Amino acid sequence: MKFFLGCAVWAYKGWLGEFYPPNTRPADFLHLYSRRFTAVEGNTTFYAIPNSETVAKWATQTPPNFEFCLKLPRDLTHIGLLKPSIPGALDFIEKVRGLGQHLGPIFAQLPPSYAPAQIDDLAAFLEAWPRAEVPLALEVRHKNWFKEPHSRNLTALLEKLQVGRVLLDSRPIYIGDDDPQLASERKKPQLPVQFSVTAPFSLIRFISHPNLAVNQPFMEEWAVQIKRWLEQGTRVYLFVHCPTEERSPHTARHFQTLLEQCGAPVEPLPWNQLDLPPNQLNLW
Repeated sequence: MKFFLGCAVWAYKGWLGEFYPPNTRPADFLHLYSRRFTAVEGNTTFYAIPNSETVAKWATQTPPNFEFCLKLPRDLTHIGLLKPSIPGALDFIEKVRGLGQHLGPIFAQLPPSYAPAQIDDLAAFLEAWPRAEVPLALEVRHKNWFKEPHSRNLTALLEKLQVGRVLLDSRPIYIGDDDPQLASERKKPQLPVQFSVTAPFSLIRFISHPNLAVNQPFMEEWAVQIKRWLEQGTRVYLFVHCPTEERSPHTARHFQTLLEQCGAPVEPLPWNQLDLPPNQLNLW
């Protein structure tokens, strides 16, 4: 498989009755999720590191081609410099190796306070990562990373080390006068989108608007770009977020439809292959 699609989480009770059948037990969420999508962005590991028993359970609950793209814990990425966190990062890799073939690229999200002045520290951290064994992607949030010469320097570093760039697209939620994040505890940053690949894979985080129509032009743009990357042999991971999380599965499924319509070389979505799918999200 070259294209992986999913959401930020799987254990979301608001999906009961739509994405999941009514009365589904939380213990069955991952099993059902992985029969609908092909990957998940593991935001849960940003807040807590799972034990080996939990990791093993995740692996047994998911089908062979399903992958977890786990986020490095904030205790490693949000405490200042990264170099002191190298031992902890290597220990995190060991803790999640139990996922086996289900372990996709891990990604490090850096806080807005981590600036280009720390590029030497960043380089030391990336060089210490066993990239040949576990792919790594990087998300930066300080605005100066998107300005020259810092943008060019970062791209050169990522390309040299074959570290992926996390492509965050929050344009849909900032396009109108309304603010769909009013009830959100943590707002997504408003940063430029960089359509670039620095490794054999690309990890896209699409922050969607609750109104599907608002997302349409951005999704069409991504569909064309993803098609091109897939045809060039790049592995693509696409994760859909939404301030109203109930909408995310439907938006992700619509992404799949757009990719198929433009002729992108993607595998059929498992959700669309179910003999008796749950309610077809007809409320949306």
